[in-house]
Amino acid sequence: MPRQVALLRGINVGGHKKFPMAQQRALMAELGFRDVTVLLQTGNIVFADPGTPPEETARTLEAGFAAALGFSVPVMVRTRDDIAAAVAANPFPEAAAEPRTLHLTFLSEPPSDTAPLDALDAAGYAPDTFRLAGRDLYLWCPGGIGRSQLAAAVTAASVKLGVTATARNWNTVLKILAAADGG
Repeated sequence: MPRQVALLRGINVGGHKKFPMAQQRALMAELGFRDVTVLLQTGNIVFADPGTPPEETARTLEAGFAAALGFSVPVMVRTRDDIAAAVAANPFPEAAAEPRTLHLTFLSEPPSDTAPLDALDAAGYAPDTFRLAGRDLYLWCPGGIGRSQLAAAVTAASVKLGVTATARNWNTVLKILAAADGG
């Protein structure tokens, strides 16, 4: 069965915009979505493909969540195949051995102006590195993301891209794909 994945941005962070997993499941059902799986507290919802384009599904979810919660929740929707393609396109396959060091930022669309990222001198942050591939931004920080100056610089640059972005560590990305595959 084809699946879609909703990636919610900015919920359950620091006690703000609380949207518990049980409420996510219930609200998805109220909105007419079937076969819903919610992964982790960070807003990863896998569900049966409703037969609408992902962008339309995202708009439906954003409107439904805002009406029910009283605050906006940016939503990006990808198909199972989109997630699988992003995993397969990982430009840092050596990072898969330490998945906590690799992050994938999902962008709502490919940025029309990449100047904020282009301005970063990635060589100056080595061994940390990043790569933009369409609407996927890969960030590899072998020493960990918490102390990475490049991670902070990429996050700041991402805000200037003019698109919505939400990041997941590689472990989470793989769990999302496994759930979309029925696992």
